[in-house]
Amino acid sequence: MTDQPAAPALAPDVLDQLRAALPGKVFRPLLPGYLACLRGYGDSTGVAQVLSPESAEQVSAILKIANAHGVPVIPHGGGTGLVSGHTYSGETPAILVSLERMTAIRLLNADENVMIVEAGAILEDIHTAAEEVGRIFPLAIAAKGSARIGGNLSTNAGGVNVLRYGNTRDLCLGLEVVLPDGRIWNGLSRLRKDNTGYDLRDLFIGAEGTLGIITAASLKLFPKPAGEGVAYMVVDSPATAIKLLSMARDHMGEAISAFELINGTGLRFMKAGLPDIRQPFDTPPDWCVLIEVGLARGLVPSEALEGLFAEAFEAGLVSDGLVAQSAGQAAEFWNVREHIPVANRTVGAICSNDISLPIDLIPDFLPRAQEAVNRIAPFRINAFGHLGDGNLHFNVFAPEGHTKAEFVHLREEIQTAVHDVLHEMGGSFSAEHGVGRLKVRDLERYGDPVKLEMMRGIKDLFDPRGIMNPGAVLARR
Repeated sequence: MTDQPAAPALAPDVLDQLRAALPGKVFRPLLPGYLACLRGYGDSTGVAQVLSPESAEQVSAILKIANAHGVPVIPHGGGTGLVSGHTYSGETPAILVSLERMTAIRLLNADENVMIVEAGAILEDIHTAAEEVGRIFPLAIAAKGSARIGGNLSTNAGGVNVLRYGNTRDLCLGLEVVLPDGRIWNGLSRLRKDNTGYDLRDLFIGAEGTLGIITAASLKLFPKPAGEGVAYMVVDSPATAIKLLSMARDHMGEAISAFELINGTGLRFMKAGLPDIRQPFDTPPDWCVLIEVGLARGLVPSEALEGLFAEAFEAGLVSDGLVAQSAGQAAEFWNVREHIPVANRTVGAICSNDISLPIDLIPDFLPRAQEAVNRIAPFRINAFGHLGDGNLHFNVFAPEGHTKAEFVHLREEIQTAVHDVLHEMGGSFSAEHGVGRLKVRDLERYGDPVKLEMMRGIKDLFDPRGIMNPGAVLARR
């Protein structure tokens, strides 16, 4: 029988101080859900204690003790991150702080279009609360049923509605943050204009828990569009899709909520691995786009989309299309898009790349990146995603008839090949998923030296003892 490695443990005096400062219900067992990495790149092995506070004051007590003793602290939201920003395997035993019990909606003002929520609130619950007062919170990601808003803010999550509403950063007015030394910054502003110095809010959004723990946020709400429409349109290439996007903007301006590029490879994966998902076309086209629009009263979305299709067909930009005729059919259309990552998992990607580029460079990038990875082996590519904001997911799969296991040892080589092309073209290797721990090497390789120097200076200023999510975003020195 093989001996199992001993579980990490906090120093007795640290544990005693935590027990004296916190109620017993804050202490949680080391359950797999706290420690898992969704993509299988390594679960947490260095976490010694899970704590689930129910107030900013309790978070403050935890960080004061941790900072005094140099104990690493790993903030944890819904555990849905894709770059291992919420996992930890360092040698120094760490505390994982789960925000799962901080779920209150502190304020909801439909007239002002503002909601103040605690960081543990589930994204889908925020959607529901907004809809109950005739508003929307437009952040839309596949993990909405388990992702927590604190994690969304900490990673500056994107999703399908960035084209119209922006990233999570653009949807936030203010924050409440507990700093590494335990001080609480009350920056929960509801103001749309406040030019009183540095915008500290934006330091914490996207910082992935390396500067402090977000405990609450003021969020922007928006009126619900009076009418929404969804359509699929078949195009012959990404370049044609970009021309269609331009035409759609001429027709409907900022009413376009989503413009998703879909690759036939992904649809074929779905047909084989998820045959029960009803697809819009009997034979998957090589390329198509999913368009969603939200229009004001008096305008009919289906008619607007049909008009767009007619003009695009006349111009030779599209060859086929379907406009949803009901809310149910629109949901079916989106169901296909949302299951593309699930279908990818049935095949097993060797590496998944979350990239962004200036939109007009995407048609040049795709064949160049394909050629770069094909120098290693004749891999299959599923490139899909948020064309409207220049963010695609460039996923690499084993050649037909082979398995992921045969090539997984080449993951870093393949990813470097893709990212080298991306860097040459002025793109980003992390569009919406963050850096986490998986892409720290990439930030060191491709990051501007002055930017990295400033980031390290900010980290040293806020977290001089280096306790906050060590090893995430910035390489440990």
